[in-house]
Amino acid sequence: MKTVTIVIGAVLVLASPASAQFENVGVIDFPTSVTGEAQESFLRGVAILHSFGWKQAISEFQTAQQLDPDFVLAYWGETLCYNHPLQNERDADSPRRVLERLGPTREARLAKAPTERERGLLGAVESLWGEGEWRERRVAYMKAMSRLYEQYSDDDEIAAFYALSMLSGARALRDDSLRLEIRAGTIALDVFNRRPEHPGAAHYVIHSFDDPTHAPLALQAAFAFADIAPSVAHARHMPTHIFIQHGMWDYVSDHNQSAYRVARDLWQPGDNVGDGVHALDWGQYGDLQRGDYVSARQWIDRLQMIIDTSDGQTRAVNTLPLVKARYIVETEEWKEGPISKESSAHMLLAVGLSALRTGDLETARQAEAVLEEQVAEGNDGGSTRDGTQWVRVMHKEIKASILTAQGMADEAIQSMDEALEILNTVRLPNGAANPVKPAYELYGEILLQLNQPDEAVKKFEISLQRMPNRPRSLLGLARALVGVGENVRAAEQYQKLIRVWQDRESFPGIKEAQKFLRSNSQ
Repeated sequence: MKTVTIVIGAVLVLASPASAQFENVGVIDFPTSVTGEAQESFLRGVAILHSFGWKQAISEFQTAQQLDPDFVLAYWGETLCYNHPLQNERDADSPRRVLERLGPTREARLAKAPTERERGLLGAVESLWGEGEWRERRVAYMKAMSRLYEQYSDDDEIAAFYALSMLSGARALRDDSLRLEIRAGTIALDVFNRRPEHPGAAHYVIHSFDDPTHAPLALQAAFAFADIAPSVAHARHMPTHIFIQHGMWDYVSDHNQSAYRVARDLWQPGDNVGDGVHALDWGQYGDLQRGDYVSARQWIDRLQMIIDTSDGQTRAVNTLPLVKARYIVETEEWKEGPISKESSAHMLLAVGLSALRTGDLETARQAEAVLEEQVAEGNDGGSTRDGTQWVRVMHKEIKASILTAQGMADEAIQSMDEALEILNTVRLPNGAANPVKPAYELYGEILLQLNQPDEAVKKFEISLQRMPNRPRSLLGLARALVGVGENVRAAEQYQKLIRVWQDRESFPGIKEAQKFLRSNSQ
């Protein structure tokens, strides 16, 4: 058995459309019973698999299979390329067909594994793609990887894949306690600290600590992963999960721009455009936060282009109203639009808030009524993890905004308190704001309208703890601090706002900040 430590980009592999697009995909050390070109393609496939470059990894694993038809781990690797491990299962048939190419039965396939370690890895995916409901199979896979990790505690590849299995298992178990994420992150971080160029270690650290509390633990991994696989779309995007948690808007915009470009370069007719849409979604959010509204509009145009040129792209179609609604809310370029039962919850919120800002109470009431219907009908608002909870929050938000406009302060506060109660049942923020108007931020703005700046300060502070460096929350907190006479702290927030909205001199918020700072220069 040969142990190979390899900088993947330095390997000469069989020419293929996929391999030609990658110069460097990381450093891994994965011993197998195979040597030569089949091993080189396999190693390349594993490295790309760690970055979730599914299509490209499949090509490398299939090349390894062609070179050595009995190379068990080449089939093992390919089975892991057809389903995102952190999302719902979409295709169990393709992995099963891959296993059938290796052998007709589980026993026949396992008999081909020349070492105990390779039998263990193959047995784990046999559980993952065997009979039973997908959630149960994911848990069985996690348990199989746990046994392998105990047996091969010094094996970094088994450690990395075990960490990923726990992240997947947490979703299968619907366990939001973060206990499995923290365990996975601890293991991945151990590998990363010793081997910072390992693509799986850096990647899974980011996924493990993707929440406001733990994100600082993943910042170095995010910087490292940003450079590990520059030609894998997901690897370009993934560091922004941590950059968002730190309010690093230039990084969020630039890395998603890169991820989108890579995804488009790799795309062929008939391919899924998920990586491109995801990067587009997050890239627009980054541009909106840093006040680059021209670029934010371009992301909308790009999404429309994807829809026009790609058939059956449900994700792109569902994302379009989201990015349009987000643009309205973040820019405060209030714009009303048509309301129907088919309208997305995010667009209903944006239209309702727009109507209130332009004095159209009736349209706002219509938006609130449709949101209430969607809650009753179980509309999930595009969320697959928290069900109708997001729609319920948005309904409470627009209801509270209407009550505020009507001068019903107590009722408005009650509605926002109910929104926060719902919000506390879902996971902490780990990406672009959801809803498009964050509940704590809106609550602070409502309290300012109700002349309760002391309470508004508390809400804006929590908003910024959940989503650091959001300019609308910085502006709101500064205003609330002025309202309670804390001018020194207000100046600090206005200065932060100026740094975020650098060179946005025309923005009313910047003019307000500059005026305050001039008047309170002492």
